[in-house]
Amino acid sequence: MPDLSRRPDPEELLRRVQAEERRERRGRLKVFLGYAPRVGKSFRMFDEGRRRKERGEDVVVASVQGEVTPDIQAIVSHLEAIPTLPERYAGREFQVLDIPGIFRRHPEICLIDGLANDNPPGSRNPQRWQDVENLLGRGIGVITAVNVQHIRERQDDVARVTGKRAAYSVPEAFLNEADDIEVVDAPPEALLGRGAGDTGLPDARQLGELRELALVLAANVVDRQLQGYLSAHGIAATWGVQERILVCLTPRSNAASMLQSGKRNARRFHGALLAAYFEQVNLSPEDRLKLEANLALARQLDAEVHCLKGRDLVEAVLAFAREQHVTQVFLGHTQRDQPRWWWHSPIDRLIEEATDFDLRLFPQAEQE
Repeated sequence: MPDLSRRPDPEELLRRVQAEERRERRGRLKVFLGYAPRVGKSFRMFDEGRRRKERGEDVVVASVQGEVTPDIQAIVSHLEAIPTLPERYAGREFQVLDIPGIFRRHPEICLIDGLANDNPPGSRNPQRWQDVENLLGRGIGVITAVNVQHIRERQDDVARVTGKRAAYSVPEAFLNEADDIEVVDAPPEALLGRGAGDTGLPDARQLGELRELALVLAANVVDRQLQGYLSAHGIAATWGVQERILVCLTPRSNAASMLQSGKRNARRFHGALLAAYFEQVNLSPEDRLKLEANLALARQLDAEVHCLKGRDLVEAVLAFAREQHVTQVFLGHTQRDQPRWWWHSPIDRLIEEATDFDLRLFPQAEQE
């Protein structure tokens, strides 16, 4: 007999069809992600354009960033260009993409450097990455390049490493829409050799940490691409490439130990920390205050806090963990939770059914 519970409802099917139609109309986006200046991301981007033109694709250059090195000049001199438009505002020079000109030309592929650049006030869009969104929406493919220091949600991490913060930024959500992301992974030693005499270049330790940030960011994007593909094709899967830690909280939880351990692990692997509690209407005032204190600590540690609802705690935890692609679940337990032959505790059931994630148990206070 077919399992009707796994059959998608009509609204879900409609969402999948609409998402597929949007993907078909939208231009494809490829991003070369660098971890530091001079890593060679712009060269890789333009060289990709050269190779595509040689394969017969219609490629144009829409922007070249800063001083053009001889190796890049040798490539772009053989490619058609739609020059940027110079504009001046408040004494500052801007180079703005010629969006109307690109629309009229409508190439297959547009090469765009300087993704994080701002546009002057009064422009079609405040920032260049939004111009790229417009091109993609018209069915024009874009190949672009950006450094991890310009990814908005990663700027705090970069600042902790280098002590500096980039003036311009691109939201991570933009990268998540990429069809392809490639880390330009030059060894830090080679980068130090290229920048000899440049006092502004990060040192070897900093370059190593920035490289790790870029690799993890790219892995997160690939994870979201995978999840999007599985969702679009109605495939259920809980595995991915990002560490996602779920801390289950109750009034009696040793919340500090569980959350701090989860935070350390999430930070170590540049993953996500989630905290969840099961809705209970019959909590005593004292227990409710304890639970609120635990949730406040979770928010203080930047955890995503969720409320689980349902008739069965174990089923709610399992469903949420699968939905959120959780890799580890932290749970409190007492001596009363030890297995007995005549009764299966919630802990027993979770251990038996936790085939998609690891389960860590933390001692907690006995209920009086």
